[in-house]
Amino acid sequence: MDQQKFGVFLRQLRREKGMTQEQLAERLCVSNRSISRWETGVIT
Repeated sequence: MDQQKFGVFLRQLRREKGMTQEQLAERLCVSNRSISRWETGVIT
């Protein structure tokens, strides 16, 4: 799965669960900035 497809997939799942990027970041123990980067395809 490429970075763009992963980002779209992650955003879709997060929205289906009614979560914000901040809430998801907290559950995954990462920063909300990381979630934003993942969703936009900027994975470093």
